[in-house]
Amino acid sequence: MNSELARAKWFKSTRSGASKDCVEVAHLANGRIGMRDSKNPAGPALVFSGEQWDVFTAAVMIGEI
Repeated sequence: MNSELARAKWFKSTRSGASKDCVEVAHLANGRIGMRDSKNPAGPALVFSGEQWDVFTAAVMIGEI
């Protein structure tokens, strides 16, 4: 994992409850967003540009993903 992702402040939705089956998100430099599996925080992470994140979350909200 690169150093920026290792230093990032990761968080998950307050709606996730006690379950560990969640994704975590972090705000990164230059408006980028990191996303990782909460069960494997040392594993790989996806990194989106701000625009890509907006498209992704809009698709999730309308059920396309």
